[in-house]
Amino acid sequence: MSDLGPTLQPLAGGHSGRTFLGEVAGERAVVRLYPPGDPRGDAAPEVDQALLRLVRGLLPVPEVLEVRLGDESTGRPGLLVTSWLPGERGDLVVERLTAAGDTDGLRRLGTSTGGVAAALAAMPALRPGPFVDPELTVGAFPDGGLDEWVVSRLAHWPEAERAALAQVARDAQDLLDTVQRACLVHSDLNPKNLLVDPDTLEVTGVLDWEFAHAGHPWTDLGNLLRFDREPAYVDGVLNAWASRHGGAADALLDGARAADLWALVDLAARAGENPVADRSTVLLRAIAEAGDVHAWPHEA
Repeated sequence: MSDLGPTLQPLAGGHSGRTFLGEVAGERAVVRLYPPGDPRGDAAPEVDQALLRLVRGLLPVPEVLEVRLGDESTGRPGLLVTSWLPGERGDLVVERLTAAGDTDGLRRLGTSTGGVAAALAAMPALRPGPFVDPELTVGAFPDGGLDEWVVSRLAHWPEAERAALAQVARDAQDLLDTVQRACLVHSDLNPKNLLVDPDTLEVTGVLDWEFAHAGHPWTDLGNLLRFDREPAYVDGVLNAWASRHGGAADALLDGARAADLWALVDLAARAGENPVADRSTVLLRAIAEAGDVHAWPHEA
């Protein structure tokens, strides 16, 4: 194993506590740990390595420096070491531009991040499903639509609230079914997982691929627009996506919100684990109350 320097420093912004800044051969490097029992299995570090190699040259991603499988018998975690990329975390850039009232900057940033989502949607897959091995073999998701996902994942919700959300989910599934193709999905494509040049507002890094799968082309679009709703930013994202794939902005936003329900429901089922799950729960309850995928919490 490479010498990772004397210490590993946790990287700010994540909630898993598994990503650290280290040093390899005198250069900064990023270390991702995979504890034994990772839900994706022992091959998770190699799957992530394969994904980074797949998109390298198409998207700005770090170079893989080292990969090591975990050993459950000894409790040794798996490991993925990648190069460090320059740039400012995208969520901090959004906050700064919003506070400054910089609508032009927000639109340019949206164009950059929307371009990443559009590039991912252009990478086709034969069918939706998780990546199950380092060859990126596509497995199978459980059967059922969005409404069944609501019922199974939110069994702890009051029945009336769950039923209202299930109706929204049925309508959303009908819209999603109008697109009959699959593509590479990052599945955590929000500004926090993007690095941005603070001057040009171009994306310099796409990070944290552990939730990537083959799925719906609108999924990453929905993630980008889940919490970041400044009109100029939204316009930039949608226009960048539409310039590559076509579609009217309003219709694309409908599709993005519909696709994002899958992730929102999963996050709401894990309320209390981290701030994103808690915030997603508040948003999902607002959607259920309004019967509208575009709803926004009153207190937000």
